[in-house]
Amino acid sequence: MDANAHRVRFANYIPVAITLLAKLAERKGWLKGNPASGIELLKVPEDRKKPHIPWTDAAVETWRREAFDLPMLIFELGVGSVQRPGDLNAFTWRQYEDGQNLKITQGKTGVELLLPCTPSLKAQLDRQKAELGENLEPDRPILANDDGTPMSYFKIARIMRAERERLGLLEHDLHAMRYRGVMELAWAGCDDDEIMSFSGHKTKKMVIKYAGFARQIMRAGTAAEKRKLWEQLLNETRTNREIDTKGDTK
Repeated sequence: MDANAHRVRFANYIPVAITLLAKLAERKGWLKGNPASGIELLKVPEDRKKPHIPWTDAAVETWRREAFDLPMLIFELGVGSVQRPGDLNAFTWRQYEDGQNLKITQGKTGVELLLPCTPSLKAQLDRQKAELGENLEPDRPILANDDGTPMSYFKIARIMRAERERLGLLEHDLHAMRYRGVMELAWAGCDDDEIMSFSGHKTKKMVIKYAGFARQIMRAGTAAEKRKLWEQLLNETRTNREIDTKGDTK
């Protein structure tokens, strides 16, 4: 991590990768515990931070209409599970064994979650499951390379960037899929605690940021409808007054 401090995201992925290897080693009985547990991640310098722009309705519509199968699966997994991009390659088919929910232990927090799938995510998972057929094994990652090993975060990011560029959606990055998921939960009427139970956020800071934006959109839409109704009533009142005035003149 120290040797790669000049590229913070890569450096911070190292303990994530070790954690994934440790989980495999634990399942096989080779190792007890995670040697990368508790490692403090490096902070991205303020001048290198870029805002994650949540996926808009138009961007989502374009993606679902035109994206290729693998980017579509990654997208629905990100939005539907509301998990960090670094955890997406940790999902295995065993964690979808009931065909309705996904299970995961978050790499960053260690929180265990059971996540009901959205209809869009379930459709993509079932499609991929059918395509794998006899090659589907319980411990196979949902996002797997041809040899069955988990895709790296960087490969997932490359796939998504290429597709975003092809569809003209570069401003909406990989991390913003999670924020889109938070916004959709807010639009559905979920409170902050309900959203946190799904996303696994430890604090309300980020939930409030993106759920608050979603709620502002909803309130602005409601306000606009009320304003539109008021303008219609105002115009009707003016029209009636004009009619009454003409009648008095006659």
